[in-house]
Amino acid sequence: MIEILDTTLRDGEQTAGVSFSADEKLAIARLLLDELKVNRIEVGSARVSRGEQEAFAKICGWAAKAGHIGKIEALGFIDGGISVDWIATAGGKVINLLSKGSLKHVTGQLKKTPQQHLEDVLSNIALAHAKGLEVNLYLEDWSNGMLHSKDYVMFMMEGLKDAGIKRFMLPDTLGILDPDETRELVAEMVRTYPDLHFDYHAHNDYDLAAGNVFAALKAGAHGLHVTVNGLGERAGNVPVASVVGILNDHLHIENTLNEAKLTHVCKVVESISGIRIAGNKPIVGELVFTQTSGVHADGDRKDGLYQNDLLPERFNRVREYALGKTSGKANIVKNLEALGISLDPEQMKLVTKRVVELGDKKETMTAEDLPFIIADVLKGGHHELEETIQIVNYSLNLTRNLRPLANLRISIDGTEYEESAVGDGQYNAFMNALWKIYSKLGKDHPMLADYQVSIPPGGKTDALVQTTITWRWNGRNFRTRGIDSDQTEAAIKATSKMLNIIENSDIKL
Repeated sequence: MIEILDTTLRDGEQTAGVSFSADEKLAIARLLLDELKVNRIEVGSARVSRGEQEAFAKICGWAAKAGHIGKIEALGFIDGGISVDWIATAGGKVINLLSKGSLKHVTGQLKKTPQQHLEDVLSNIALAHAKGLEVNLYLEDWSNGMLHSKDYVMFMMEGLKDAGIKRFMLPDTLGILDPDETRELVAEMVRTYPDLHFDYHAHNDYDLAAGNVFAALKAGAHGLHVTVNGLGERAGNVPVASVVGILNDHLHIENTLNEAKLTHVCKVVESISGIRIAGNKPIVGELVFTQTSGVHADGDRKDGLYQNDLLPERFNRVREYALGKTSGKANIVKNLEALGISLDPEQMKLVTKRVVELGDKKETMTAEDLPFIIADVLKGGHHELEETIQIVNYSLNLTRNLRPLANLRISIDGTEYEESAVGDGQYNAFMNALWKIYSKLGKDHPMLADYQVSIPPGGKTDALVQTTITWRWNGRNFRTRGIDSDQTEAAIKATSKMLNIIENSDIKL
């Protein structure tokens, strides 16, 4: 059984621009342990700030009641016991001491001899044990140490192997190793000290973190450090999503990770951190279970020819088939099947032709656009489908020190309705006014699940903005897009499209 330590709340928070509040840290900690089922979490660094200690204490308080206190870890420093007291006072039971794993760090940063540093480390370990803390030990810059000062690393190991350290943690601090080096160096540690536990901690500076994790596992590492979405300093750490595939599909190593919760946890952390998941990120990216080529869709229909073992259902996702200029009939059939719509061969030919034409114009289409395209094609025109719901007029007021106000008038089947509302922003005020109308009419409405704005590079203030909104309706998600030079106007266009999609009885969502 491999041990997984998630360090999103410590190393991951060192991502530039990322800072979690105490409540956010607790929420993520609960997701990691109760849903994703990692074995341990590193949730902060001693002495960073008062807020950091309050967050750590809050997590420890919850963990003690939930039976997880032994899984909560914090980074501590070789500082004469200050970190030990910081962790113990907050209710922590595990300290991850940060020692030096390379001679360069000892002499260049600490200005000490190896013997002096060893004595300092042993002293801090004794203080931690006296406080009842379990001790794990980081050998910071271990990768450089093994490459350029191996005698120093082995000197430290000989001095620490009997010091009551539960886990020795081997970080590739600067992400310099390749898989061959990782396998060789981790294997040497495991072979030399077969009775000790070794964790491997990968950084992604050369985009080799996942490959290095694979190599470390082959070499016999007992534990891995990961972060959600690869958060971490510089290029980040190895993403937990990448590790899931390595463990379950390639090396078949027993672990506790719950695949079905992976996407949910990654999306929550994406929202809290503000760091977007790349669309092509394996397993959790928006596009990774989307086939674009018509040949691929056709192969999937016939015998799953373009599918591998990473089936989307494992991760509580579904396979999608994109619409665009490379779409063939198979892509369109797949989307129509999902919507419960069937066409005869001649109609399919016409709809396929229109989808390709729109793709050539670089227009973005989703499955929810198909009924509109079908209606347009079958009517023999290139006009827009008549909208059942129209936004007749609206006014948005933004005044300093006052909440934004929206006045809205919409038409539903020719009858007009008007409402006003305030909100936390102009679009929020608009939506509040809209849902007030829906509430009075007894109409259900979807929930906004995600909101993404895309602005082309270049800094032009009049550039077109694309707003993509994901809605949750009747147990599934769908997306609408709006384009305008004004971000709020683009969002309102996307909203108008959504209203007509759920109002149109031909669209089975």
